[in-house]
Amino acid sequence: MAYRYLFGPVPSRRLGISLGIDLVPHKTCTFDCVYCECGRTTDLTRERREYVPTDRVIAELDDFLAKGPELDYITFAGSGEPTLHSGIGEIISFIKDRYPRYRVAVLTNSALLTDPAVRAALMPADLVVPSLDAVSEEAFVRINRPYSGITAEQVLAGLLDFVSEYPGEVRLEIFIVPGINDTEEEIRLLKDAVAAVNPDCVQLNTLDRPGTDIRVRPASIGALERIAVVFGGKTEVIGAACTDRTLPPESEDVAETILATIRRRPCTPADLATLLGIRPAEVAKHLRVLESGGQIEPVQEERGVFYRPV
Repeated sequence: MAYRYLFGPVPSRRLGISLGIDLVPHKTCTFDCVYCECGRTTDLTRERREYVPTDRVIAELDDFLAKGPELDYITFAGSGEPTLHSGIGEIISFIKDRYPRYRVAVLTNSALLTDPAVRAALMPADLVVPSLDAVSEEAFVRINRPYSGITAEQVLAGLLDFVSEYPGEVRLEIFIVPGINDTEEEIRLLKDAVAAVNPDCVQLNTLDRPGTDIRVRPASIGALERIAVVFGGKTEVIGAACTDRTLPPESEDVAETILATIRRRPCTPADLATLLGIRPAEVAKHLRVLESGGQIEPVQEERGVFYRPV
């Protein structure tokens, strides 16, 4: 079976070996974050509906998981906000009922947690990684650029409602954008919010791959470590490097696999070699072909040259 809505498995910085599920068309989201590695949001919305066929996603999962792959997580992520899909709860329940050995993770920007139906849909998941990048309205708008009507106050209120009901693990992600949410006042507001949410841990992140706004630069490790001290002992700084575990390509067409990977997130040649378990020289050969064909382009960042789709 050709998989349209599954991607990977890929080695994740946070989740080990993760099978991804993409439930919305590319860049369908409630936010248009300045740091998003998937590019500008082309469908900025808060409408929940069945963006892709629920039964097709379940069929792909059934086909893949029946083979008994070794996975650390099955992760709802991809190129937009997964809770926009009205069938996410049905899909999570299918995994937990049919394949209970697998742990389910959901990465969400928290925008829709004000909706009781969304909160209920996520209850069977083992891990939820919600984002909270700002508490003040000014910083929230500058960083997350939300759909009209979504406010910072609503996002925090929905997050607090969710953690009060959810029995699983919560890892709160905060993305630091220098010059916006790293000021003394913004950090104080975030610290108070972290105390109220009381997650299992806080993960501080910053730009690693090219973001939407080329003016956004990464915070230094030193700055992140200082913020981590302010937030307290359950806070960790997320490193840039991928895990060194390697995976074979799902497709025999290596160029196609490389292009599909880059469409999910920009990668360096070294990232691709690690992700796909192939020699760097072979990666370089296919990158040259894809670049000459106008399908990808190089972008220089602090960690090296990243390739992203044109």
